[in-house]
Amino acid sequence: MPDAEIDRLIAAARGWAGAPMAIATVTATWGSAPRPRGSHMLVHADGRFEGSVSGGCVEGQVLAAAAETIADGRPRRLQFGVADDRAWEVGLPCGGEIAILVQPVGEGGFAPALFDAIGEARGGGRALEVATDLDSGVSSLAEARADLFLNRYAPPRRVLIIGAVQIAQALAQIAAQIDARPIVIDPRGRFLTEERFPGVELDDRWPDEAVAAYAPNAATAIITLSHDPKIDDPALIAALASPAGYIAALGSTRSHAKRLERLTAAGVDAAQFARIDAPAGLPIGALGPAEIALSIAAGMVRAFRG
Repeated sequence: MPDAEIDRLIAAARGWAGAPMAIATVTATWGSAPRPRGSHMLVHADGRFEGSVSGGCVEGQVLAAAAETIADGRPRRLQFGVADDRAWEVGLPCGGEIAILVQPVGEGGFAPALFDAIGEARGGGRALEVATDLDSGVSSLAEARADLFLNRYAPPRRVLIIGAVQIAQALAQIAAQIDARPIVIDPRGRFLTEERFPGVELDDRWPDEAVAAYAPNAATAIITLSHDPKIDDPALIAALASPAGYIAALGSTRSHAKRLERLTAAGVDAAQFARIDAPAGLPIGALGPAEIALSIAAGMVRAFRG
């Protein structure tokens, strides 16, 4: 589930605490399913809901099942596919098939404490896995087993953008739209201004210090854009010393070769160089800052999706 969606779902669960609820989860997909495995929809007893399990095409059926689960406390397993008349009636995309588990929110299903555990893990930059017995409909933080459905909640995405240049302005906007919190890092005060980056988190520390302070994890991208070795190189050295999920550097093949020479001289293990996506982004023939930012964002998404 995208970051913003899981955060809204957790907020809804906390806001509705004490009210009868059910939670629907996509447990399997085949073909062109509209929502990924692990997607949730939280349903309040009064009919309100947060999240989505199909982008709208089977939500009506799921809401009806959720109402039944809230009423009797029993889990329900649903399946919609191209051979299922109900799926055709509600408009499931051709070729798609999804399996959904509807659980009561409570100790005999999806315990309310699990929402808090997921939120705390995400706040601490950690991933968390919740295991569910599809037959009993009970979820827990117990050790995963082969016979259980395992849903992994990744930490929030972040993108550390090194260099407050024009490409960074476009990249920060795109990153925010794809649920990757942008942070622009540049010690040059004339570049790093609120006017140039409205509403974006700014950090004027030297990049190596800033990168280390943010403690990058697998959901963190670090992208150097300044074209100034005094700024980019320390950031890359700090990035390569971390488990960051995506590391990229702007520049031509020739400039990257020179960059690797400098990193080697600084003592960086050459075996780490393969982690650097350079020239940064996917080769889409991009021209201009906005298109280059788009190509870099695409490379970042590809890395995050693994």
